[in-house]
Amino acid sequence: MSNIERDPVEKICESTGTQANVEILAPRDVPLGGLRAMNVRRTLPQRQRSLIGAWCFLDHYGPDRVSDRGGMSVPRHPHTGLQTVSWLFAGEIEHRDSAGFQAIVRPGELNLMTAGRGISHSEFSTPDTEVLHGAQLWVALPEHARQIEPTFEHYRPEPLHGDGWTMRVFLGSLGGSTSPVTTHIPLLGVEILLTADAHLTIAVDPSFEHGVLLDAGKLTVDSTPVATDHLAYTPVGRSSLTLVAGAEPARMLLIGGEPLSEQILMWWNFVGRSHEEIVAYRTHWQVEIGAADGDITDPRFGTFPAGEPAPIPAPPLPTVRLRPRS
Repeated sequence: MSNIERDPVEKICESTGTQANVEILAPRDVPLGGLRAMNVRRTLPQRQRSLIGAWCFLDHYGPDRVSDRGGMSVPRHPHTGLQTVSWLFAGEIEHRDSAGFQAIVRPGELNLMTAGRGISHSEFSTPDTEVLHGAQLWVALPEHARQIEPTFEHYRPEPLHGDGWTMRVFLGSLGGSTSPVTTHIPLLGVEILLTADAHLTIAVDPSFEHGVLLDAGKLTVDSTPVATDHLAYTPVGRSSLTLVAGAEPARMLLIGGEPLSEQILMWWNFVGRSHEEIVAYRTHWQVEIGAADGDITDPRFGTFPAGEPAPIPAPPLPTVRLRPRS
């Protein structure tokens, strides 16, 4: 998914170390377009916490009726220096990218796109989708991997079942299930379903920091209440998490990873390391979408088949140097 805010804010992202036992991060509403466009609830990045491990971006959306909101309609747009993670609870989305991959993601399936040095892609909900509901997350690539060639992976994890719970491990390892999907820094991504009043204590890697996004129901994380659409953060050093559902079933995403020991700069759909890099990425994109086919021999963001909707132009850069905001 593109960050198609009209005035995207630059953000320096870095690990801020250990803090409270459980920190609750509230979402902010972000409209992705016009009156009928989707709204998302964004919990990463934000002022008090920009990263959980290498997870640097989390948008949560729906359930939205496509007839009311128009579904997902995001034409071709660029990315650098990150991996995009698409996970659905309802509906279907078709992905197409400039590395030649095309796939439909459905509930319980993972689409993972690695942008590396640069890629462009589009995402549209399918014609049969009546309700769209899911999450889009980004992972910042570490220095050693951020200029790799772009690629794409699709994976459907087998669910794990226990007393009052179901888990689907789509990145990393948990509970004896390991995802084969490629990551470039230790990560964890899991969907967890709890029945009403269920208790689940899970062993986690103490070198990871974690986040629990509540999608539906009532939940406490280590006795701390978590409201729907909010993200509960726990710092490194924890060897277990205890999740307790309320009087109705609960659904959540658990993310985690080793703290990223690098400072990154995010602006629009680009992850880089400096003002100059972001300016260069934007310039490449604007030149490429304005050029005729064949005019650029090695486009950073690749090419798309003819007949696709027009690409999304980059928003104007701020009039000042990209830098952290207080």
